[in-house]
Amino acid sequence: MNHDITFRIILILLILVVLPIASYFRFQSQSTGEKLDRWQEGLFIMFALRFVGGIGWLGLIAYLVSPSWMAWSSVPLPEWARWTGVAGCFFAGGLLIWTMRSLGKNLTDTVVTRKEHTLVTTGPYQWVRHPFYDTAALGIVATSLVSANLFLLVTGTLVLILLIARTRTEEEKLLDRFGDSYRAYMARTGKFFPKIGKVRNSVFSAGC
Repeated sequence: MNHDITFRIILILLILVVLPIASYFRFQSQSTGEKLDRWQEGLFIMFALRFVGGIGWLGLIAYLVSPSWMAWSSVPLPEWARWTGVAGCFFAGGLLIWTMRSLGKNLTDTVVTRKEHTLVTTGPYQWVRHPFYDTAALGIVATSLVSANLFLLVTGTLVLILLIARTRTEEEKLLDRFGDSYRAYMARTGKFFPKIGKVRNSVFSAGC
């Protein structure tokens, strides 16, 4: 139980640091007052993603309030695995902030672009086209390790599957908006993982 208290406090502190920063970037992106058409995600994904995500958040909140509430889905993990999760949470938090800062007012929570949307190719976007989803994957695994909870892993994995499925529509919208510029961007970047040769060339060019 003492270990649960330690890991719970770490998660709470991390959320208290990252959430206000993420909320600030979200607020800044919504300052235009634009209404985004989330129906373009598709009916199933639009509702399933938010439903499963909401259930997952409720599970996490329950664990943070009292780990005993989620004991029914807890799994025994060695302490080193949970500390590995802590490191992953910090990395995911940093990547999330970096990604949101890079997007600026282009930030949305759906597949459509804003009226004054620009093609972002800096920050983590210079290597991958969907760093948000990399952040989500890392955060889901890391949080599941820290909490040693199978329910959070299962709901998080379902969210991730839905996000990955949504990328097809997202990229179609970006192609419609940016055309050949986005095709060229797709050619030099990976969808979720960097293209090794491109990373090597980028690092080499930066060193020169």
